[in-house]
Amino acid sequence: MRYISVLTIAGSDSCGGAGIQADLKTMSALGIYAATAITSVTVQNTTGVQAVQAIRPDIVAGQIKAVMDDIAPKVIKVGMVNNAEIIRAIADTLSPYPHATLVIDPVMVSTSGALLMQPHAVEAFCQCLLPLCTLLTPNIPEAEVLSHTSIRSIDDTERAARHILQLGCRAVLIKGGHLEGQAKTDVLYQADTPPLSFSHPTVTTRNTHGTGCTLSSAIASFIARGSSLPEAIQQAKCYLSSAIEAGKDVSIGRGNGPVNHLFNPEKLIIQ
Repeated sequence: MRYISVLTIAGSDSCGGAGIQADLKTMSALGIYAATAITSVTVQNTTGVQAVQAIRPDIVAGQIKAVMDDIAPKVIKVGMVNNAEIIRAIADTLSPYPHATLVIDPVMVSTSGALLMQPHAVEAFCQCLLPLCTLLTPNIPEAEVLSHTSIRSIDDTERAARHILQLGCRAVLIKGGHLEGQAKTDVLYQADTPPLSFSHPTVTTRNTHGTGCTLSSAIASFIARGSSLPEAIQQAKCYLSSAIEAGKDVSIGRGNGPVNHLFNPEKLIIQ
């Protein structure tokens, strides 16, 4: 018997709402045994990010290899990667595991507006990590950076997605959370299939810290549980919407609070 495991490679959020902490809460709530490789330590709270300290690339690589050689998760989630050296270390370390499913959330800017990926790292990100990627989950500003495209319409979104797919990832989910409206719609693009849309009603709240981390971690968790990619996205959207709804009126901190990851936790799944 074994727990279903997922490795998350991401930064640490000292206020607990995003990054590794959000990943751990999300995966645990969905019955997944979560292993971690920490890429950076951030000094932050709900009002913003004050500082970022990257972990040495060889230590990041060592964490990944230790987990992969022992626990051997079949699904990996990558979140915040601060610089080109860490990106190359992650790509080099994951290369011997080509059959792993890799969900990447390109964390470039925090909810409060702080820059989390150094500008020179974007090229390394595209060249080294995207060719290994099963699913990329950018929001609209991130998709604009990666595609060098201004997104103002559905046609713009599709054009950006097609450009990103040419960089080597197998699928891209462009998230519509930054757009105003009564529903939040994410669109999945793959090379040889029509786009698929996933919508949930908009929840009015300021507690949106870590929503991108939470969604990508939930997608990785449902894939590990055996769902297809579209099924995993739909299930993850439902989980995130419920977590936002459950925490929408809760006050913690003076800024953008977290979602309620543990609104209905499951027991660890044993196979």
